[in-house]
Amino acid sequence: MRRTKPLAVVAGAALFALAACGGSGGSGEKNPSSTRTFTKEGEVTKDATRQGPAPDISGASSGGTITVYLPGDPGPDSMDPTGGWSVTGNSIQQALTSRSLTQYSRDPKTGQMVLVPDLATDLGSHNDDFTEWSFTIRDDATWEDGSPVTPEQVAWGIQRSMDSDTFPAGAGTEYSQTYFEGAGEYKGPYTEPKAKWNGVTVDGQKITIHMAKTFPDMDYWGAFMAMGPAPLGKASQPPDYGKHIMSNGPYKVESFRPNEELTLVKNDQWDPASDPARHQYADKWVFKFNQDQSKVDQIMLSDNTESQTSLSTSLGSNNYEKANTQMGDRLVQQSDQCVSYLSPDYTKITDINVRKALAYAYPYQDMWLATGEVPGVTRVPANSIMPPGMAGKHEYFVDGEQFTYSPDKAKALLAKAGYANKPYPITMVYYEPDPLAVAGQKVFEKGMAEAGFKVKGIPVQTSPYNVWLNPDDKTNKQLNLRGVNWCSDWPSALTMLPPLLRTGAAYNTAQFSEKSVDDRMNAIPSLPLDQQADAWGSLDEEIETKYFPIIPTAFRNDLFVFGSKIGNPAGDGQIGAPNYKDLYVQQ
Repeated sequence: MRRTKPLAVVAGAALFALAACGGSGGSGEKNPSSTRTFTKEGEVTKDATRQGPAPDISGASSGGTITVYLPGDPGPDSMDPTGGWSVTGNSIQQALTSRSLTQYSRDPKTGQMVLVPDLATDLGSHNDDFTEWSFTIRDDATWEDGSPVTPEQVAWGIQRSMDSDTFPAGAGTEYSQTYFEGAGEYKGPYTEPKAKWNGVTVDGQKITIHMAKTFPDMDYWGAFMAMGPAPLGKASQPPDYGKHIMSNGPYKVESFRPNEELTLVKNDQWDPASDPARHQYADKWVFKFNQDQSKVDQIMLSDNTESQTSLSTSLGSNNYEKANTQMGDRLVQQSDQCVSYLSPDYTKITDINVRKALAYAYPYQDMWLATGEVPGVTRVPANSIMPPGMAGKHEYFVDGEQFTYSPDKAKALLAKAGYANKPYPITMVYYEPDPLAVAGQKVFEKGMAEAGFKVKGIPVQTSPYNVWLNPDDKTNKQLNLRGVNWCSDWPSALTMLPPLLRTGAAYNTAQFSEKSVDDRMNAIPSLPLDQQADAWGSLDEEIETKYFPIIPTAFRNDLFVFGSKIGNPAGDGQIGAPNYKDLYVQQ
């Protein structure tokens, strides 16, 4: 699942790639100290018997408005659940507006995320080889107009996820179009309106999903809002539906201005008895996208009336020590299974020595500081595609050591590749509306120049993903360096390697393609379950040491800042966002 926040750089935006190591970028500044421990993601457990209503949060009260500031984050362009595959959009909608087959609930004692039922009455049942999954849809869930959510609408929502042309950045491009019946052949209801698809069948309240290949993770995939209902027919016609969605969660949309603001109000047709994990404490939510980090920090540290009922999804590095001292448990440090990568274009930067030179040319510490990150806290040196704690992860170093900023090593590798006499040209985009991205671009260009590269940065006003993911975009065709910021969709490397490196994958921004790698990725899900994790770890190491198509630049952690009247401040380690489901305003 991608991060939408285009802060730093890499391909012109940011957190997408804060490069590979904790070495100095030349400033000599020391890392800010931290006496805190991060809230760990931990392993996801399952509770198939959980039923609504969700247990009350101790001390919670109803009423009030919660304002969420998202610095440097443009947010979703559309709210269509089928097209959602970003941390920002999915974390908001899956918690507050858009239900699915399954969902996550945070255990208040352990902080662990627990997979529990949502619109399904349990976590589903399957046949012996995981090629058929059945879910019974509860009969007491409703839309915001009071009409019932039906199994037919759930089946229609799932069918929409097969349409990769209509939803090219949606998660269905990776999971539905790989594992569901008709994968690679059926093009979806909008692209192929006259074609018949039998991938989902309905029998009373039960839906059955038929697979093209074994898929033991369907209960996890069921937690995505793409695996939820959509109104039948023209009522959910894209792209208009993404501007005016129908809610079936505790909140509904009052207004939505993409890249600016989203306002949610209580959905009076939502029945808490139908929902095992969500609450409806606040009267209203206001999400403010593309905010200036320095201004937000000033608000949140002031403890004035405006800040008390607000929260911020990030904190600038220059304010970390102050916040760490004065905010107590209102500064939440959340560990996530998220990694930032640089993505050299594999079809243009064909020499692995140049790709390794890029890894040594990235000014890590200076970039992290320039873009508002806290070295050693929100950014930790990375050495693999898979994040820490993921089952099967191997410990290895591509070049025999952790990459650090080293202009001399970068120049030596460029010389080895035949580029000793003139700078190697790099073309990328950066997100101009964010002052931190602009600052990061300047640091990036300076560090790269000292290491033998010449960078052409193209400013863009939209999220860099809108450029990177459009093969017909004129600017994208000029680029030889992009990036991606990726979080696991559930605790498996199945959600890391194939989405980023399979030929033709939506978020394969490196344009990497090797048939032997594709064949391995296709084969691993059919292995015995107890062999899959190590097989993914071995493939991770082989891809990076043999091809080095993407440069893991940082393992990511998050800082969330909560106002003094926001109750139950906590993060959701599964998706890497605040735990919106359980927040309230203290009265």
